[in-house]
Amino acid sequence: MMDATKYRPGYFPPRENEYRWVKKDHIEQAPAWCSVDLRDGNQALIVPMDLEEKLEFYKMLLEIGFKEIEVGFPAASQTEYEFLRTIIDHDMIPEDVTIQVLTQCRDHIIRKTFEAVKGAPRAVIHFYNSTSLAQREQVFRKSKEEIKQIAIEGARLVKKLSREYEGNFLFEYSPESFTGTEPDFALDVCNAVLDIMQPTPEQPMIINLPVTVEMSMPHIYANQIEYCSDRLKYRDAVILSTHPHNDRGTGVADTELALLAGAQRVECCLFGNGERTGNVDAVTLAMNMYTHGVDPKLDFSNMPSIVERYERLTRMHVSPRQPYAGQLVFAAFSGSHQDAIAKGMKHREENDIFQWNVPYIPLDPHDVSRTYDSDVIRINSQSGKGGIGYILETSYGYALPAKMREHFGYTVKDISDHAHKELSAEEV
Repeated sequence: MMDATKYRPGYFPPRENEYRWVKKDHIEQAPAWCSVDLRDGNQALIVPMDLEEKLEFYKMLLEIGFKEIEVGFPAASQTEYEFLRTIIDHDMIPEDVTIQVLTQCRDHIIRKTFEAVKGAPRAVIHFYNSTSLAQREQVFRKSKEEIKQIAIEGARLVKKLSREYEGNFLFEYSPESFTGTEPDFALDVCNAVLDIMQPTPEQPMIINLPVTVEMSMPHIYANQIEYCSDRLKYRDAVILSTHPHNDRGTGVADTELALLAGAQRVECCLFGNGERTGNVDAVTLAMNMYTHGVDPKLDFSNMPSIVERYERLTRMHVSPRQPYAGQLVFAAFSGSHQDAIAKGMKHREENDIFQWNVPYIPLDPHDVSRTYDSDVIRINSQSGKGGIGYILETSYGYALPAKMREHFGYTVKDISDHAHKELSAEEV
């Protein structure tokens, strides 16, 4: 038997809030996107990518349009270090792209990170330490002041080394396990770091408030984001970032509400890859914006190719029900659904309508390189005469009379039912 009494909420709601984000109904512009596929995503793979695989994945991220890419934790392994040096030494970083490297607030790791990234045309040094109550008590056994001092010393060393090493450096700080941290304490730590780094609007700093472990419903995270956004020092010189994981299955909702609440940047992975239940899915977030008429500034128009490369390089599988990308997400087997889709498509054609509003399909499959004949109307024992007629008409130009279409529809359904399989257009 399960015993729920061993659990209690592990998050800390802000003590006060304006709740301005509640009055917004959709995201109006794309955030700054940072892919963490090559770091957070890669470290969560059963078999992490080798150098050549990381290079191919990196090139795919550039094709999609990511302008910020966290390329690794160079102090973690030789492959991470070699990858970073390869893209720097071979001038593989486009002028409009910023790479990002991760380091704990530990002296020798910070120093090795700067050694790895020297000479980069533009790089974010992302430093962090954990601030949550659980980590303070169980892992570090330190007071709040001692934990804040770790962040302060890390910031001082990062700032010092940035002046000693060749490169164009930007900075990011994360109070890791933010969702298990008291908002006032997280704010205190971030402001102490900002006082050290002294960002300006011309040289801003990223403050990242991660959902390291998802602990609350999404509106609580939005409240935490709004609370901190309103109280961060140097706010006009701070880019407020979010890094949601998906432990409760609401990573996308966390991110979307955080953007309404003041977040300006998102760290994410393709198809939600990452530790445990994964990082927030960049594809779903971007395409959700797209279906609201907002240009996400990421290009997923060749979705089948992206899926193929992702699966081959990560050895992970994209679920058939994965939003926008799965093999079945546009598929209609039900007769009533097929009939509505077929009539909707005919209505668009007859009235030369540009705006997309077809029943049951929130996105034009052609926008992500999917087709109607093989991806949308699919025939099995649950199909109806409308869908079967649509397949015949669009694939072969056969427009059957109504009575014949009904009789033929039942014949096809019966064959599929007895064969216990889906039928192709050719078989129909």
